Amino acid sequence: MAGEQTRTTAQGRHLAHSHAKEGDIPGTVNLQAVEGDDTAYGQALFPVPANDPNDPLQWSQTRKILILVVCSLYSFLSNSALLGPSVYIGIYIQEFGVTPTAASDLVSYANLAFGFGSLLMVPLYHKIGRRPVILASLLLRQYCGGLIGCAQSKTYATLMACRVIHCFGASVCEALPVQLVNDIFYLHERGKRLGVYTVCLCAGATGPLFAGYMLDGGYSWRLFFYVEFAFAGALLILAFFVVEETTYHRKVPEEVTETRSSTTSLNDKELATAADMMTTTTTSEMDLPPRKTFIQTLKFWGVWEKDSQFFIMIARSFTYFFVPHVFWVITTYGIYIGLGALTFNFIFPLKITSPPYSWSETSSGLIALGSLAGYLLALPFTSSSDLLAARLTRRNNGVREAEMRLGAMLPVMLIGPAGLVVFGFAAERNLHWFTYFVGSAMTTFSGYFYFTFTLAYSIDSYTSNISEMLIAMNLGKQAISFGMGLKLLDWVVIKGYAVMIAGVFGGLLLANNVALVGFMVKGKGVRRFMARTWLAQRSQQIKSNQI
Repeated sequence: MAGEQTRTTAQGRHLAHSHAKEGDIPGTVNLQAVEGDDTAYGQALFPVPANDPNDPLQWSQTRKILILVVCSLYSFLSNSALLGPSVYIGIYIQEFGVTPTAASDLVSYANLAFGFGSLLMVPLYHKIGRRPVILASLLLRQYCGGLIGCAQSKTYATLMACRVIHCFGASVCEALPVQLVNDIFYLHERGKRLGVYTVCLCAGATGPLFAGYMLDGGYSWRLFFYVEFAFAGALLILAFFVVEETTYHRKVPEEVTETRSSTTSLNDKELATAADMMTTTTTSEMDLPPRKTFIQTLKFWGVWEKDSQFFIMIARSFTYFFVPHVFWVITTYGIYIGLGALTFNFIFPLKITSPPYSWSETSSGLIALGSLAGYLLALPFTSSSDLLAARLTRRNNGVREAEMRLGAMLPVMLIGPAGLVVFGFAAERNLHWFTYFVGSAMTTFSGYFYFTFTLAYSIDSYTSNISEMLIAMNLGKQAISFGMGLKLLDWVVIKGYAVMIAGVFGGLLLANNVALVGFMVKGKGVRRFMARTWLAQRSQQIKSNQI
């Protein structure tokens, strides 16, 4: 095809091309391919890439994967640093002379800072660019009283302050990978790519395991922070050379809209003729801007979004708590984090080091193996929502609905709550230690599906102002998990393990998971209703101003 040959850079690299178009309802996309379109699963690519080699969607897969790897590793290191000290609760009680609840606050309040840092970091990367913020975040996390401060703390108050600082600095590690996936990957890739990020995010739960075995080697609890510092330093260097700025205002070619509107009433022969005429007018090689050189990609200044209102974005993010799709992501992450990251890591060390188990403190972080097993068992299903959505799109004549990926979660809907029942009764009745691992593995297996696919569903539904969504998601989920972990040790003493973990927490998780059915049935109706609200109209106006 003539158009196919002209969509190349000066170096001869092919530029992707598409005529997909989002409908009037956000989350509904026409993916019917016409002649000349690049496709995946037989469907046109979306978002529609610009005829510009500097468009992040046009970057090589190697560049994209390296960026994803850096951000995913950052999530892993940040979460492992957040959760690792949970095995030191007993040590902190003795060393600083504090109560068990106060010692666990070193994780709970750090967890809160981990979420609330997004309130500033997300508007900041929207204002000055993704690249400078991730580099500055890594620096703040390491220095300025961060990880090094934790390693050298002599008092409880100092350690608490440094914990809050380094977790605040690392807070963007959860929002930025999601933003970058949205920036550089197509719709059909989101489930799989978010799955990679989710694996690394969840693998951070193994932090207590590494922290415990450092004690087993005869080292102080301070070594854990030094090791985290060393790996973060290496990641900072890698990020500097790999993470290119992804802020890009994509202008959808006029031919996309014109071709879509003009071919709606044509038959197949006329459609092919119109597409062929269009491809002959595609941007030629001489019109393409040059791809940035490697040295130019290292620049970390120059982005200044004058239309991005820093404080207005912060205020507007709170309105997304009223968007059902976003709120579901918040409750999903909040409850699963409160269970897996805090409940398991708080309860297991206390139970397993006491009779009848009487394990050593150095082995108290082994519960992370149960969580890790759950995530690894779920890993082969990373692409399941993308494949299911593509299949249902073909059945629907090429029209994609955001809800089409949700069916991938149905098989695991009840597994997570059942895992909490197992874990709760294991703690209540001192069952065999292996039962704790089974319960945590069941919960995290289910959690992987819900983490990955509810997030992808939310992004599919409301792509226009993802930054505000990410602020709301991070604030909400960390607040929920903070509330679940803050008085957890007091609650289980008063009410018992079975009542709190199997009953209360299990019931909350069940209600959250069953909401899946409601979104599968009524999700599009909710999107249609939300599209008519002031919030949606304002978001569309902002998007139009930035194009």
